[in-house]
Order: sequence, then C-alpha cells, then structure tokens
Amino acid sequence: MIVGGRLAALLAAGDLAVTGEVVPPVSGSGASVGDHARSLVGYVDAANVTDNPTASAHMSPVAGAKFLHDAGIEPTLQITVRDRNRLALTADLLGAWALGARNVLCLSGDPMHIGDDPSAPSVADLDVLGLVGLAKRLRDEGTTFTGRDVTDPPGFFIGVAEAPLAVPYQPQRLEQKMDAGADFVMTQITYDVEAIAAWADRLRSAGSFERVKVLIGVTPLKSVKQATFMHDKLPGVRVPAQMLAALQDAGEDAAQVGLALTIDVVKGILQIPGISGVHLMGMGDDATVRQVVDGAGLFPRPVR
Repeated sequence: MIVGGRLAALLAAGDLAVTGEVVPPVSGSGASVGDHARSLVGYVDAANVTDNPTASAHMSPVAGAKFLHDAGIEPTLQITVRDRNRLALTADLLGAWALGARNVLCLSGDPMHIGDDPSAPSVADLDVLGLVGLAKRLRDEGTTFTGRDVTDPPGFFIGVAEAPLAVPYQPQRLEQKMDAGADFVMTQITYDVEAIAAWADRLRSAGSFERVKVLIGVTPLKSVKQATFMHDKLPGVRVPAQMLAALQDAGEDAAQVGLALTIDVVKGILQIPGISGVHLMGMGDDATVRQVVDGAGLFPRPVR
C-alpha cells in the first residue's frame, strides 16, 4: 500500500516540508474554509484541519477536509479522542480518507474546562496511543478495531503532537507514540532555536529521526502582547527575552519586526540536522504565512 500522499512523498524524498493550518468556522457554510485553502495553495504542502479547537464546537474537520481537497491542498485531518468513541473515530477516519485527507494528526484535544461549554462530558474511549493504533490497523491490516474487514482501507500518513519544551519533558511519551505507529511529529509552537536544537540532539542520539519525520510548529509573531500571552499561557511555548524586547521596542512596527523574527526562526530551525520541515500556524492570517514561506526561501514548493 502507498502511504499518505504529497506530504509523505516529499518527506520520503528528503525534501523540507511546509504545512499550514485551517480552522473550520462556527458556521454551516464552508466558504471561508475554501477561501483560506486557496490563499495557501502553492505555499504549503498540506494543511491541518483543526478539530473543535479550544474545546468549542466548529464545523467538522471531516467536512473541512473536503473543502481543502477541492481547493487543491492536501488535507491533514486533526482528530481528537476527546469527542468520540472508537466507532465514531473509525467512521471519521474512513470518511476523511474518502474525501481526500491523506494525513491524520492524532490528538487528545484541549480540556473541556477551557471551552465555552465546560459541562460537556469528554468521551476519551481510546487514548492517543489507541487512536494511532487504530489508524495503523486500518491501514496495515485492513481491519477495524473489532477485526472486521475494511474495503479499500485508508492509507493514512499518521502523525502525533509533541511539546519539546514542556516542563517537565517526558521523552518516553514520544517513544510510546512511535511504538504505536506514528510516522511524523508536529510540535508545539517554538521560537527558541537553541532549545529545539538541543532537543533534536536527544532525538538524534536515540535514533528517533530514523523512525519519524519531525516538523516544528511556528506561529508568526505580530506584537509583544501576542508573544507575551503565548509565553505565559501556552504550555511548552517559550519566547526568548530578546524577541520580546525587540517587539516591545518596535512600537507601531511590531508586525514587521515580528515577521523578520519569525523568518529568522524558521531559517534557524531548518538548519538543525534531522528536522524535516515547519508547521506554520497563521491563526487565519494567510498573507503573513505566505510572507514567511517566501522570506525563508521556501517558495516555490517542490513538486512530487
């Protein structure tokens, strides 16, 4: 079986990958999903479709994947165990593959208490390791969780998330995800290139880069307020003091300074041996994502 699609092929060939992200709306219309996708065509190799981010209801990522596919971008289905039992997980994996998703990012999901309906129960029938195992079983064995045969099984390129700079860091968790069947890793937002390089040294010595492809997450910096919020509130995100100071000193030019800082971060990340690419989370600002890709010398994207 051929695993995945464009993203998997690029990474297998040793090309540096660039992925983006689209957040489905709180809407019954997919027009905005298509608009975002079309604005990223040619600048990213695949784009994640988020799954009820911040534990708040949005359009289904399975539907979102269809709009991305139709717009010409390979979808990466984000899917959480928080909202589904094993039947629903299986159904959405089958449906997303049929609609054009070729990659899946297996997630726990943001905790319910941070969402707009904290009284809603969390399902968590399987944990992330179980979800990775389910996606791998569907692909490699062509059977469901119960052993039922699947016609035309989905050949997902299977991904997991990681927070390299979390305190405390638990390296055994990534080992467990790789053992469960992960093919690639997308990390939490990162700006500390030296710290990520040290983390990569640990992975390299453990032979992890021979087992998984690693993409480092980056969100374009825009203001000292945004950067401070991420540094203070998002677990595992560290914005170096000199970057915070540069944004503070920039005043009205903070967006331009933030863009330059982000481009430098991306360039630095891609110099780290073993790192396979970057995952750019634009938070809806696709123009800035395009500027980062261009400024980092990553445009045009290779054809596979």
